Amino acid sequence: MREEKFMSEARELAVRAKTASRKLKALNTLTKNRVLSKLASLLHENETAIITENQKDMESGRAKGLSSALLDRLLLDPKRIKNMIQSVEEIKALPDPVGEVVRGVILPNGLELLTKRVPIGVVMTIFESRPNVIIDIASLSFKSGNSCILRGGSEAFHSNFILSKLFHEALKTESIDESAVVFVTNTEREAMLPFFQLDDLIDIVVPRGGEALIKFVSQNSKIPVVKHDKGVTNLYVSKSANKELILPILLNSKAQRPGVCNALENLILHKDYPGNVDLLGELNEAGIDLLLDEEALKIFPQGKLATEEDYQTEFLDLRLSVKMVSSLEEALHFIRTHSSGHTECILSEDETEIREFQLNLDSAAIFVNCSTRFHDGGEFGLGAEVGISTGKLHVRGPMGLVHLTTTTTYVTGNGQIRK
Repeated sequence: MREEKFMSEARELAVRAKTASRKLKALNTLTKNRVLSKLASLLHENETAIITENQKDMESGRAKGLSSALLDRLLLDPKRIKNMIQSVEEIKALPDPVGEVVRGVILPNGLELLTKRVPIGVVMTIFESRPNVIIDIASLSFKSGNSCILRGGSEAFHSNFILSKLFHEALKTESIDESAVVFVTNTEREAMLPFFQLDDLIDIVVPRGGEALIKFVSQNSKIPVVKHDKGVTNLYVSKSANKELILPILLNSKAQRPGVCNALENLILHKDYPGNVDLLGELNEAGIDLLLDEEALKIFPQGKLATEEDYQTEFLDLRLSVKMVSSLEEALHFIRTHSSGHTECILSEDETEIREFQLNLDSAAIFVNCSTRFHDGGEFGLGAEVGISTGKLHVRGPMGLVHLTTTTTYVTGNGQIRK
């Protein structure tokens, strides 16, 4: 009976989203932008109410013993609300991808082919902890002409609920169906499963969260899944690295916000870099728990011995695994073995070495001499992101506005038949 009830509820919500998507497809850009402007205003006007609801989630999270990383992801404060408003404004300012002509040609037989961008349809996103995802994904989906189904975790319920309601208020100002943004209030895992069978109503599923969530969705979905998998981010310090750049980049990559997927997890040090001991000491003094291989422990015995499992773990906190290598080739082998395909970085002044690093790795983003924290849709100029895809089909890296569209080819003739 519970399974039937969950399926009935899921289908009802998906039908509503599908119906709304057909109307969204015809919305003009000015109408979309007016809704987003109203949303930005509502976020500003309701800052106190948003923080009040978020504090309910924070208090509950502390009582449940959520980790500091998860609590950090969960938190909404004036700065983060301001960032949400900025994301909405940036998305509003982006060109509307719907209707963009990506190919126009007249064939030798006189047929006119016009290929245009069109909305995907219904986008379902399952996410954990971070309530700002509600605003980012709903705004991106709406601007690209899609309806969305948003299913957050129970730990962020109050925050997610008020943010979805504010989006509904913005939609009402233009008499747009609220089901353009469907918020799933049932947070039971069993209630999520029926959605994955509705491939006649939902077009793509985007899971954002831990490794267990990604695996669960991928194994159970009949709908195409765009994976936004864990970020085991690697950074290699070459023996030729600029000493002045290293520590600021490492601290920003690891400690600025450790609970996010573009935060550094594995530090690879060339054994001939002259400042290794000082570097490890400075990281340790910054409050970073160092997990070292045997070679690194010889020069910095204050650390702990790293395990093979550590090098494949997305810690999302102030733990950092360290590996000592004797060559670029050894560093590349380590990264290929342990990377999740998210973000890799090299600090080096040797152009040949940099080029070899770039050519011999296969990840969504490869950075040179800068913080890994820049692997982000907003930082890449996309306004925001649905997530960072580690797959290779449809989209790789930050999934932005244009990635929520597909194409339709319009063919016009004057009586041609195929021979």
